[in-house]
Order: sequence, then C-alpha cells, then structure tokens
Amino acid sequence: MIEEQAVEEVVEEGTRTMLLKHIEENPGIRYRELLRMTGLANGVLTYHLAALEKADVVKVDRQSRMTRYYPVSVSEDESTILKFVRHEPIRQIVLFILNHDLCTFNEIVDHTKKAPSTVSAHLKRLKEAGIISVRYGEYQLYRLADKELVAEVLSKYRASFTDKVVDNYAEMVEEL
Repeated sequence: MIEEQAVEEVVEEGTRTMLLKHIEENPGIRYRELLRMTGLANGVLTYHLAALEKADVVKVDRQSRMTRYYPVSVSEDESTILKFVRHEPIRQIVLFILNHDLCTFNEIVDHTKKAPSTVSAHLKRLKEAGIISVRYGEYQLYRLADKELVAEVLSKYRASFTDKVVDNYAEMVEEL
C-alpha cells in the first residue's frame, strides 16, 4: 500500500512538473490548449491545475469564456498584455502600432486586412485594458500606452508565440 502511494505521488509530481513547464513556456495559455498539449483527461487536468494554483505556483485568470494560466513570475501588467497578444489578430494590431507609433483606424484595417468592425472591436478591448490610448482630433490616432512595456513583453515571451512577426520584431529590438 505504501509503495502504491509513493508511485502515485511520483506520477502526480511528474504531471505537475510537465504542466508547469508548459505554462512557463506559454504564459497566458488557455485551458483548452493545455488539454490538447498534454493529452490529459479533462478531470485530471483540472485536478492538477487546482493543486498548482493552491500551491501558489501558477496564477489563474478566469474570464467569462476563457481561463488562462501564468507562472507566478509574470507581473499583472505583463499578463494583461499577454492575454491580448496571444491572439494573433490582436498581436498584428499591437505590432503595427508598435512599429508606427501613431496610427489611424484605416491604416490598421489596411494592415490587418480584417473587417473594420473586427478591428474596431479589438481596438476597443485594447483601449479598455489600457494597452492603447486614442488621441482625438481630425483623425483618431492610436498609440501604445506603454510602448517600452509592450516591446519588453513581446521580446521576453517571444518563444511562446508561433507567429514569425513577433520573432522578427524582437530581433529588431535587440539590434537597437
């Protein structure tokens, strides 16, 4: 009986170590992504993630439709940015604004090749999160609220994104 418990503890520790590694490599990873990556059953994944959260090893961001997991080393400001830039269309918008400082709505729409309503919705969410600001005048001009922080987050966590645009930008930043 004691031997079975020891084996079970080793298996649990191995599973949690594997989960923590995935979360550290992909901060802001969604529950469904972890489910696919690990191949664990839904209940098993939930059990181990709850244990990691209880042990204060991971932070959990529960939104109405989505749960994201972060290592405790990720700051609140970083997690706010990561939550958005893990979504490729939003990452395109953020990178475009980062590279152009001030952008009009039409420039962003032309660059992303997304419907104006989609771009508008993304910009609204980014503004509400404090990631971008809007200057009103003849045109609405969009800029990053904290350009340095966004650039730092994109560079620091670039390995967690599969988009080559992020890698290219991060390399440009490092060359400066």
